[in-house]
Amino acid sequence: MSKIKKIPLRTCVVTKEVLPKKELIRIAATKEGKVSIDFIGKAPGRGAYMKFTKEVILQAQKTKALDKKLEVQVPNEIYEELLKIAND
Repeated sequence: MSKIKKIPLRTCVVTKEVLPKKELIRIAATKEGKVSIDFIGKAPGRGAYMKFTKEVILQAQKTKALDKKLEVQVPNEIYEELLKIAND
């Protein structure tokens, strides 16, 4: 009997969709307020997951969803970098 591998699920802070962790990008914020894009999903600090599409990134920037979730002000550079590497 093979063990079924559990797929870790996370909720997108913008769309509130519950999706497999692999389909989302994690943004991390340290206690010092340093915000970074967490590609490996293991950066220290508070993390927020969101869908990796231009539409969602722009919506997050507009609604300040990440700022609220991470309790820091997310710099525009983070959004710019996300938009540069977004996959659509």
